[in-house]
Amino acid sequence: MLKVSEILRVKGDTLFTATPDTPVARAVEIMAEQDIGSVVIMESGMLSGMLTFREIIRHVHANGGNVGNATIRSIMDDAPVSVTPNTSADEVQRLMLERHARYIPVMDGPMLMGVISFYDMAQAIVAAQQFENNMLKAYIRDWPMDEENTAAPKA
Repeated sequence: MLKVSEILRVKGDTLFTATPDTPVARAVEIMAEQDIGSVVIMESGMLSGMLTFREIIRHVHANGGNVGNATIRSIMDDAPVSVTPNTSADEVQRLMLERHARYIPVMDGPMLMGVISFYDMAQAIVAAQQFENNMLKAYIRDWPMDEENTAAPKA
């Protein structure tokens, strides 16, 4: 069964975090420059929220198209769902669909290990299916012939 730890291993461990007091404008800069859809919000070494393009778009819309001087604290999701490295990929899929979460932080106790995105999940599922298909094809190619088909032709 595919686990979050395996998805993170393939993805790599580059993380982008901010504090709740970071200006939203700075978060937008980071997300645009790094081509990422979320920033994990940490305060005093603890997960305190998630900021995704969804919250930013809502904020910009509410402000007449401007980012303004707001801080992340005022717009972040302050109760994000998180998973552990041992969480199964199936459970992550269920949580993403149930909670409409495109980005889920991975926590090992209080330590942030990474973020799993909807894209990461899709990539992992495709890779797992490809691996399974290759294994099945190899198994079928090596299928032993039964004795009836391998016997010498009858005279």
